[in-house]
Amino acid sequence: MTPSRIPNLLSAVSLLLALVPWAALAGEPTAEELLNATDDMYRGEASTATISMHVKTARWDRTMTMEMWSRGEEKSLILIKSPAKEAGTATLKVEDNIWNYLPKVDRTMKVPASMMSGAWMGSHFSNDDLVKESRMAQDYEFAITQRPADNPEGQYVVECTPVPDAPVVWGKVVVKVRGEDLLTTEITYWDEKGELKRTMLFEDIKELGGRTMPGKMKLIPADKPGEFTEVIYESLDFDADVPDSTFTLQALKQ
Repeated sequence: MTPSRIPNLLSAVSLLLALVPWAALAGEPTAEELLNATDDMYRGEASTATISMHVKTARWDRTMTMEMWSRGEEKSLILIKSPAKEAGTATLKVEDNIWNYLPKVDRTMKVPASMMSGAWMGSHFSNDDLVKESRMAQDYEFAITQRPADNPEGQYVVECTPVPDAPVVWGKVVVKVRGEDLLTTEITYWDEKGELKRTMLFEDIKELGGRTMPGKMKLIPADKPGEFTEVIYESLDFDADVPDSTFTLQALKQ
């Protein structure tokens, strides 16, 4: 499965770093402004972050801590710090390419196209989630279907359907944004048959890097009851000095 880019871990994690200042918007936001702010919620020119990732599946329940460096949408580096048995494992993304470094065997491996739909570090995020650079406002037709006064949650609801030939597989994406502060709370992803496939929740609103934003993302697959992946931001710097040498195969091993 090749999903549309999730504002996540790398894009998330990697990924994702330049929050649109909503105070600068005059009057009610448009659907396009809501979608762009959702896509850019964690993105910046250059950034560093410390996160923990909690993965719960039918087979394991584990937490990893990581450090991340990113530059725009094209480059990111993620380094696992703990647990000890996985410390030093790293992922480098440069445009549409991904490499993984495995310290136990001192080997760098490029992720082939055939494995892009595979799970990243055993989580519910895929390798494709790390490299996708699509934007909802570009790849989908969209409209605000509910406004804060229209529903008990007091949120904007934006429904998106793909434009012809868009490089996405979702039949529909639904974005929810709080009316009180215009922060995204939920994105649901549906297939072409109208079946829910997964949900991304944005929780724990707090100050990060001088901005008020969700400190936790929770990805829930619809077909795996009880499973989820949580990404919790411990720190985030939107104005970091990240040199280009960070995003090289040599740096991947350090």
